[in-house]
Amino acid sequence: MPRTCILTDSSAIFTKPAYAGQEHVTILPHSILFAGQNIQDSRDLSLYYHSFENHHPPIINPPSVESFQSAYTSLGMKYKEIVVILLSSSLSQANANAHLAALSSKSPANIYIIDSMNTAVGLGLLVQAAAEYIHRGFSGVDINRLIRGMINHIYSVFCLPDLSYLYRAGQLDPAQAIVGEMLGVIPFFTLENGKLVHTQKIRSPRHLVDIMYEFVAEFENLKYLALLQGITTYEQESRNLRDRISQNVRTTPLCEHSLNLVLATLLGPHSIGLVVMENVPREG
Repeated sequence: MPRTCILTDSSAIFTKPAYAGQEHVTILPHSILFAGQNIQDSRDLSLYYHSFENHHPPIINPPSVESFQSAYTSLGMKYKEIVVILLSSSLSQANANAHLAALSSKSPANIYIIDSMNTAVGLGLLVQAAAEYIHRGFSGVDINRLIRGMINHIYSVFCLPDLSYLYRAGQLDPAQAIVGEMLGVIPFFTLENGKLVHTQKIRSPRHLVDIMYEFVAEFENLKYLALLQGITTYEQESRNLRDRISQNVRTTPLCEHSLNLVLATLLGPHSIGLVVMENVPREG
């Protein structure tokens, strides 16, 4: 039995249905507040589509301090080390709650907490890599170091037309959200050091395809490339982008993933994004 396990949160999107070391990964769910009722995070966004369209849009709540304490206690009975890899601390209180729980935890396990500075597929790739290291017998100290070294090799960009969701998630000033939606502004963001940074405005559907392709074209040594989207507002643009990448990018295929419920609540259900991971030297 490996001595180390992984604890992550439900914003992670995994690139494989099964992967080495998966049995040592535990996922703490966010909860979503729908019209006064809390539900656990669900993978199927379509079940809650109409809740996003009404006058009481959902609100996301991160795993609580108590949830982390409980996880540390139960995992500490089976493992000697817990590596906690969570979505960016700039996007959620989950990281802070994990640290608070560790301060008061009575778990005998050593706890390593990593701010992934990512979410979605970026977070999933880090968790899968950590799980593989566990499978190969690496220690928690080594996994902590190796995963931190991988973080700067993952890049994400997003087109986020639903500005009100960013406001409710604390990512945008309310005045900016209101004015932006009134003007029909479609902003383009990059995830830089874990923060969503507005870099430019989308002028047209063709412009969206152009800037997303230009983002991909900057990389020469791709390991993984993913298209991430929610409700298919940009179906034609997605098709055009797929065609353009398949014709011009030969290093790795474009994989596709759907937003889960927590990401749709955080970023907006009509979001579309790209996630790139560069090849990095592997140890061991």
